[in-house]
Amino acid sequence: MEVLAIVRASARRGLVTDAPSPPDVHEYVDFRAFLRDWFDFKKRRNPRFSHRSFARLAGQRSPSVLLHVMRGERNLSPANVTAFVQAMKLTEEEAEFFGLLVSLAQADSPKERERAGRRVASTRRFREARKVQGGGFEYLSHWYYPAIRELAHRSDFVADPEWVARTLCPSIQVDEAARALQVLFELDLLQERPDGTVTVTETTVVTEPEIVGVAVHNYHYGMLKLATEAIRRFHSDERQFSASTLLVPDHVLPELKKEALRFHERVLNLCDSDPGPHSRVHQLSVCLFPLSEPEES
Repeated sequence: MEVLAIVRASARRGLVTDAPSPPDVHEYVDFRAFLRDWFDFKKRRNPRFSHRSFARLAGQRSPSVLLHVMRGERNLSPANVTAFVQAMKLTEEEAEFFGLLVSLAQADSPKERERAGRRVASTRRFREARKVQGGGFEYLSHWYYPAIRELAHRSDFVADPEWVARTLCPSIQVDEAARALQVLFELDLLQERPDGTVTVTETTVVTEPEIVGVAVHNYHYGMLKLATEAIRRFHSDERQFSASTLLVPDHVLPELKKEALRFHERVLNLCDSDPGPHSRVHQLSVCLFPLSEPEES
């Protein structure tokens, strides 16, 4: 069954105490963290450099604009992005990447965030700086990639895009299936035996935690969308939906989350230990989320 481990692929990002040069924006996913490290660097180089100094360079009226942005108390408009990159004297390539980080942080919708995340993860200098596997991000971003990997456990599995596309439910495009198979083989999640059959490996997908956050968001968003469609697509004999609306004490929430994880582990062990034929790929989601604001203290 699918067991995914996410590990950090690079050391601490940001400014080293005795760094001889400014921090590289391509090592960041959080533009505010980059601004903080950039300002710290300038301050070390010139103790007289201040937030007011930066505001003058950026042509901003408020002397504390940089401080508010770094603290997350203010967003950046497109005009301010231009002013900031000019004040920091970023190159054209660095300025474009900084703009992507701003778009990633300030996206108004899941689609915008996904689009920005993809552009960030696909940037060559970012992948070199962060050692991000683009295929790992892609694997985590699409519901049908892990579904195809699970499908490969079936005895009748064929690594043929047309077969895969029509076997999945809902079906996908043939070119989507072809790309998914390519990535699964490239990541060594699937391997072809000498006789032409396919085996599923226990290879771990490794990518950066920050990028995982974007990818996993896409994964859950897509799966929840499929769940709503499954209500009408499948008979009740083929699916199970249950829900509880309950008042939860704050101190109990961590234990509820652990219990949900333990339940998932029991389900995985139950399926893995059964020697019988495996016929159909299923998705199991346990959702726990707030439906109200917390009680005022």
